[in-house]
Amino acid sequence: MKSIITSITLLLLSTMNFCEDINARSLDSQLAEAGFVAVNKADTTIAVRLMYAGDDNFTGVQLYDDVTDAYLHPDAARAVIKASEELHRLYPAYNLLIKDAARPMSVQRRMFDAVKGTPKANYVANPAKGGGLHNYGLAVDITIVDERGNELPMGTPVDHLGKEANIDQEESMVRDGIISETERQNRLLLRRVMTAAGFKPLRTEWWHFNFVSKSQAQAAYRLLVF
Repeated sequence: MKSIITSITLLLLSTMNFCEDINARSLDSQLAEAGFVAVNKADTTIAVRLMYAGDDNFTGVQLYDDVTDAYLHPDAARAVIKASEELHRLYPAYNLLIKDAARPMSVQRRMFDAVKGTPKANYVANPAKGGGLHNYGLAVDITIVDERGNELPMGTPVDHLGKEANIDQEESMVRDGIISETERQNRLLLRRVMTAAGFKPLRTEWWHFNFVSKSQAQAAYRLLVF
């Protein structure tokens, strides 16, 4: 009996040490170890300013403190690089800017908890229901910057909650003075290069693009459960 108790104790201690080791590792290292690609290192023209690395986002909470690169599943990373190449073909001085990419479920839970019980929760995939495509590394929040690194005007900031960010009524929003024609054209340029690379836009967020559908992700890809 004593030997059994000793074995169980050692197993529990081993498990606790493993969990502590997992928690001690940065999300950067965990994403890299999971085989995800830091797309800004694969294509150094792609800029990264992760909006959830600070509290100046729609949640009002800093969600990342140990991620500096934009990680994506290799399939999605290759597609973003293709979009970058298409943008440079059309406008050599412009570059893509990633504002959010792969998002582990631990971060998704913190994001949802920050807005739970408010209207903002409608904009966040519920982790209890499997999360969203960011949690597979198959979605990206992205925009375009000019030769000075300034974001092109798109009518709203990335992460804006409201109809002004929708993509299905842009012409009427121009007529109503909600966005300018220049801003509409910039959105069209972003959609042109991203869809040429295989991404699909999201109706309610001009900056959000999915590489596959949720059902395709569930069937063929792995959720980032850490």
